[in-house]
Amino acid sequence: MTTVAPRPLAPSAARRRAVSGTGVGLALAAVSVAHATPAAAEEYQVRQGDTVSHIALRTSSSVAQIVQANNLGSSAFIRAGQTLTIPRETASATTAAPAAQASPAPSGHLVQAGDTVSHLAVRYGTSVAAIVSANGLDSRAMIRIGQTLTIPGTSTSTSTAATTTASTPTTATTATSYRVVAGDTVSRIAARTGTTTAAIVAANGLDSRALIRIGQTLTIPGTSTSTTATTTATLVGNTFAGRTYPAATVSSANQNKATLLQMGVPSTAEMQALVRSTAQSMGVDPALAQAVAFQESGFNHASVSPANAIGTMQVIPTSGEWASDMVGRELNLLDPTDNVVAGVAILRRLVATSPDLSSAIAGYYQGQASVSRNGMFSDTRRYVANVRTLMSRFS
Repeated sequence: MTTVAPRPLAPSAARRRAVSGTGVGLALAAVSVAHATPAAAEEYQVRQGDTVSHIALRTSSSVAQIVQANNLGSSAFIRAGQTLTIPRETASATTAAPAAQASPAPSGHLVQAGDTVSHLAVRYGTSVAAIVSANGLDSRAMIRIGQTLTIPGTSTSTSTAATTTASTPTTATTATSYRVVAGDTVSRIAARTGTTTAAIVAANGLDSRALIRIGQTLTIPGTSTSTTATTTATLVGNTFAGRTYPAATVSSANQNKATLLQMGVPSTAEMQALVRSTAQSMGVDPALAQAVAFQESGFNHASVSPANAIGTMQVIPTSGEWASDMVGRELNLLDPTDNVVAGVAILRRLVATSPDLSSAIAGYYQGQASVSRNGMFSDTRRYVANVRTLMSRFS
């Protein structure tokens, strides 16, 4: 079969991935939520472009509750025209939550099997960013069994300081204006102007779907040098595998990393289950999808590379746009479900248009056009060998 590259995944010199760069509406499907007693429920008819996470935000429910109430399964797939039951919480359950969070956190935690930083943050009423900062963890927030973690307190001043350090600019350049034209999306405008989707959404008061209209004038926020330097040192560096990435790319990576840490992410086991079920539903070998996800991120959805490869499937924004075109809706790479859909959609296309499986795997890492033009680079050959070995583990 002739190799076809309708659109390259990324430059061969970059950490190449597939994903879309929408940084809003982060209702994380597999994150643990407090159990609340439903007081009432309402019905919602799914519209074109809806996701469960966006519906949860608009209805003040949670993804987990909507999934459970409608028996959606781990992939949380919905279709236009479908009627969903939206559960509501009682006032007493809602009121009880702040009281639990107000309790002071213990000074330390001994890491047990199955622990993740996001789950510990939920358990102790603090944030992922605060635990990462207090313990000097690396950009993947990795912890090990038997490790003793410092759990910071949950006072308002502490939480605010942690958030500011991770994601709030200390100084900002003058904002610019941009007039929306046909075909624009917020993620594409962000990529062209060297900022992030989340920053544009915040600057313009957009809703969780980041909808814009032709002729609309958007404020494009600037990025300060001092903020970039601080965030880079704290979360994501500017080099990978001997390559150094542009400041604008690294700045976007750091903002995406800070957002994921602040919101919390599903556990690695939950992400693995999501990858497996999504691959099955989209007609891709689950062993292949799981092997790629493990090689890319270890099923850690908080992973962001210096090339701004985001999440479990490590998709870069331009490849995310390609995946969005393939599935027919704009994908939010920070959303766990959308991130996996993007990666699996790209794998499906690569398998269909590559001469063999190894070439398809290489295309996910190096870019299909580059593999066709240059053959596999040495690091690509190691990547392919690792993925093929992992496939036997997940078969």
